[in-house]
Amino acid sequence: MDFTFKKEERLCSRRLIDQLYEEGHRLMAFPYSVQWMIIGKSHADTPCQVLIVAPKRKFHHAVDRNRIKRLTRECYRLRKPALYSFLEEHNISIVFSMVYIHNEIMTYEQLGKKMDKLLESLEKEIMASL
Repeated sequence: MDFTFKKEERLCSRRLIDQLYEEGHRLMAFPYSVQWMIIGKSHADTPCQVLIVAPKRKFHHAVDRNRIKRLTRECYRLRKPALYSFLEEHNISIVFSMVYIHNEIMTYEQLGKKMDKLLESLEKEIMASL
């Protein structure tokens, strides 16, 4: 498994995003609020598609929002192989969004630890829903 984060892995479909927020499950894993949904294998080329959000309401400057998204993408990119192997083992595909809800920008090391916990929690939630 390569440690890339390609276009196919990003959630861009407006229809899927709307469906995710209407029908998806919610998970709180500080500093992120995660909305996730299992989709059929026919909808996705990859086992997982991700939407990363840094709200303008909390971070008024674009440079801050971009920094949060960049750090989040990097943390996710390095930790996604474990999630992908879990999803492929259970033969499912998911879409999920991560909304940064903390008021301050955390360091890369802190976000890395939080991302590990987030992905573990997401795997547990998926197993509970199967």
